[in-house]
Amino acid sequence: MRLRKEMSFGFYLTDFLFRRILRQNSNVSWAIHHTSTIHSPEKIKRGRNVYPGDSPGVYINAYNGISIGDYTNIGPDVGLLSVNHDFIDNDRPQEAAPISIGRFCWVGKGANILPSVILGDFTIVGAGAVVTQSFTEGYCVIAGNPARKIRDLNQQECLEFAANKAT
Repeated sequence: MRLRKEMSFGFYLTDFLFRRILRQNSNVSWAIHHTSTIHSPEKIKRGRNVYPGDSPGVYINAYNGISIGDYTNIGPDVGLLSVNHDFIDNDRPQEAAPISIGRFCWVGKGANILPSVILGDFTIVGAGAVVTQSFTEGYCVIAGNPARKIRDLNQQECLEFAANKAT
């Protein structure tokens, strides 16, 4: 369902046009989906062929920084939250280490990655997962709430794939 807003001069604009008028995401230097929202895009380090927010409904808050490695895919409705609020004062953000996502990762639909999480290369995050802890070793599939490792990937196959992709 598309959100509709009524303007004071009597006609309706879709959410897409409202975002254009209000200049939401105007400081993002790469193409993103019109339903995605990115806060602090200047604090996002992107690898080769990485366009966070190009899928619909993605929400990224990079206040404390986010690093995303080469060839990583971020699915629809994903949340990358590098900041949380102070428990007492909701207007004050908490400082945290940046989120770091390795190369050749895949973040499934509706997953949420929380502050200070580090994901190693070739980490697959299952749809709907809530990632609260780091999986720095990579080469695995994680899923659930909270996310846990459910499968290891063959590291040799992953490295061969990466070598072929680089050529």
